[in-house]
Amino acid sequence: MHMHIDTKDLLNSIMDSFDRISYVESSDIPNIDLYMDQVTTFMDKNFRRTTRYPGNDKVMTKTMINNYAKNDLLPPPVKKKYSREHILVLIFIYYYKGILSISDIQTLLGPITEKFFHKDEAFDIQTIYEEVFHVGYGQIEALKQHVMAEYDCAMGTFEDAPEDSREFLKLFSFICFLSFDVYMKKQLIEKLVDEIREGGARREDARAEEKNKKE
Repeated sequence: MHMHIDTKDLLNSIMDSFDRISYVESSDIPNIDLYMDQVTTFMDKNFRRTTRYPGNDKVMTKTMINNYAKNDLLPPPVKKKYSREHILVLIFIYYYKGILSISDIQTLLGPITEKFFHKDEAFDIQTIYEEVFHVGYGQIEALKQHVMAEYDCAMGTFEDAPEDSREFLKLFSFICFLSFDVYMKKQLIEKLVDEIREGGARREDARAEEKNKKE
């Protein structure tokens, strides 16, 4: 199983990909309402390069968007048109959908769309989007350092392994370290979402109890 992997080139490629990460500025989203075809075209144009197989992968189809609206992840369109706020919610969904279940995304975005969607106030979904993505993407450098540390750690493993398997096993270590990272963060995200869900259920129970007392 001899496999030659240029580990230095691999690491440089990974770091370059981090440097190319960008997010859609809210100012890049048209400030006019869009029909479904225009929405899928916009999502495809902006996220095609982030897919694993850009030639084949669907970024977001009409069926997906209709299902998001049916499952209360996305507020329904108005006269078959989607606003800038709809697009912002779809971008959140796009990032979540590879990690969380539909139910979890609904729990997470429900309070956001209920309180901040199409509100004539300064603090709205666009404000939330800009804050999250501006601050979040400011953490890219720290993420790069963390990945490099895991890479260095992986390259120090399997020094005594058979020579023809050593490079592959080092790469396997790196993938394991990254996977464990993702696994732990996913566990944490799910626990936090459960807390939001349970908190909402407690509030509903309290409201029902208060209503019963008044009646």
